[in-house]
Amino acid sequence: MADPEAVNGVEDATDKKQKKSSKHDGGAADLERVTDYAEEKEITSHNLCSNAANLFEDKRNKENEEKLAMERELQKVHVKKEDIELIIREMEITRSKAEQTLRVHRGDVVAALEALTN
Repeated sequence: MADPEAVNGVEDATDKKQKKSSKHDGGAADLERVTDYAEEKEITSHNLCSNAANLFEDKRNKENEEKLAMERELQKVHVKKEDIELIIREMEITRSKAEQTLRVHRGDVVAALEALTN
């Protein structure tokens, strides 16, 4: 028969190895939990950035729509060619600027001239 101390010595060594490996496994599990938390945090911060970008894009789109609506509304205002020519001569500005200013002031030459001088 085998010596009981030798058998116990082998068992003790095996037990020590198992204890060490279980100790290390616990550390791996802890590390896994930490990395999972870090990954979730990164995903969350990424979502926040994309949500912020979407908000800015939505705001920009809304502003562009409002600008287009205003331009369409201004295109409906009828202005006289003589009034545009008067503003061009008096203020020495481009035709498009004179026409836009006159449209903003609903065809009122005096109000358009006052706006351009101020």
